[in-house]
Amino acid sequence: MAKTNADIEHWDVENEEFWEQKGKRIASRNLWISIPSLLMGFAIWLMWGMITTQMKNLGFPFTVEQLFTLTAIAGLAGATLRIPASFMIKIAGGRNTVFLTTALLMIPALGTGIALMNPDTPFIVFQALALLSGIGGGNFACSMSNISAFYPKSKQGYGLGMNAGLGNFGVTTMQILIPLVMTVGIFGALAGDPMQLQNPSGTLIGRIEAGTDTWIQNAGFIWLIFLIPLAFAGWFGMNNLKVVTPNPGNPLSAFGKILGLYGVGILTSLAGVWALGVLNMWVALPLTIILTVVLLRLIPGDIKPNIKNQFAIFGNKHTWSMTVLYILTFGSFIGFSAALPLSISVIFGNMMEVAADGTVSRVVNPDAPSALTWAWMGPFVGALIRPVGGWISDKMGGSIVTQIISVVMVVASVATGYVMMLAYNSTDPNSYFALFLILFIVMFAASGIGNGSTFRSIGVIFDQQQKGPVLGWTSAIAAYGAFIAPRVMGQEIQAGTPEVAMYGFAVFYALCLVVNWWFYLRKNAYIKNP
Repeated sequence: MAKTNADIEHWDVENEEFWEQKGKRIASRNLWISIPSLLMGFAIWLMWGMITTQMKNLGFPFTVEQLFTLTAIAGLAGATLRIPASFMIKIAGGRNTVFLTTALLMIPALGTGIALMNPDTPFIVFQALALLSGIGGGNFACSMSNISAFYPKSKQGYGLGMNAGLGNFGVTTMQILIPLVMTVGIFGALAGDPMQLQNPSGTLIGRIEAGTDTWIQNAGFIWLIFLIPLAFAGWFGMNNLKVVTPNPGNPLSAFGKILGLYGVGILTSLAGVWALGVLNMWVALPLTIILTVVLLRLIPGDIKPNIKNQFAIFGNKHTWSMTVLYILTFGSFIGFSAALPLSISVIFGNMMEVAADGTVSRVVNPDAPSALTWAWMGPFVGALIRPVGGWISDKMGGSIVTQIISVVMVVASVATGYVMMLAYNSTDPNSYFALFLILFIVMFAASGIGNGSTFRSIGVIFDQQQKGPVLGWTSAIAAYGAFIAPRVMGQEIQAGTPEVAMYGFAVFYALCLVVNWWFYLRKNAYIKNP
């Protein structure tokens, strides 16, 4: 009898008899190990949005701009690492890749916990840990590429929607769990002493006043409880598919390939962080992407021909149209997830005060809503609805669903920008908070449905050989939203014009409407409503 985790030689899921008798059971087992592993990746990648909010409340000696930068560095690294990660399955095998990339998450989890034990930890250490937490973002590309191969075309919306949608719950899990575990010394003496809040904070269940003991280090340590058993589950319960990876090699050589690919991504992420210090963001990001692609082509050994074959996707126009559309959906979801906590803190944490002589100044809002209480709601809705987007798209076609949510996002982003402007300039910003939150939840819901619809389209447009790399590539470029949104929103909030960022996003969403219509919905579309 074959071992559960044995390499699978014969795999023909388009054959209905094979799918029902054998394929469905194997696909489900791999999917349900993949989902929590991906969930952990999202949690560790995006944990800096919550951690920096609490660092601000605890009086860590960093500016608001530096704290936004940590969130942005994690976003940049996670997106850049997706580029090499999108080629891992073809080269190293699904089981080998998911096991090792999940195990690697223990490094930023443990390191962040240790660094947060001391407020005097140098800023460069936090920058390095934010960079390494990008591994969690990179894991999405190899995870989706892997699961795509396990499902037939008629089930792509379901398989990819479940993996991505429930994996995205890592954002919500992190936004709920981190504030809660910071309130209790759950690791005892092992995790060190608590610190006292200098500003009020909060959790899902309410406000926490200044002066309360807080174990911010638990925000890193908590993930080890889940990562250790998950790594074992990946190793003993998943499979390499030989039809996708004809020559994964022995596990050690496969691990070497994975580490080599991620090594390239770490190197170019560092180059990207440096470039951002000397160049405009819109120049630095394309340079980072180009450098990553060029270095991947230069990797020696048996990786080289594999990478070269997969670069064929760049000659297909649909790779580029779907990249734009996935920025619309996933780029928005991940960008707003990263930027929302600190945006709530800065926009609603202060208010305008009019002095007796008529001068206006910005002062602390004593009754400000806590980002740690509210920020989880948008990502929760976006992740929850994502499998629904895949399911609806399997019935209606992906592109018509993408078109509908694009219209919603244009309108909602303009409205959100207007409300942010009113709140920022108000003597009572709290009166705008409910509307602000509802509008963001609408955008998260639309982007979540669109995540499902765009993945369905990719699963239909591309063949078995190109589908995985295209899923990885589009998700990599879209993931730069986790860098761009905190950076753009941070700059505009600092400048006192938060609405400008949202109006800019609305213009981009309108362009996406045109791209989707031209490629997939007009009378002579290249592929009709995939």
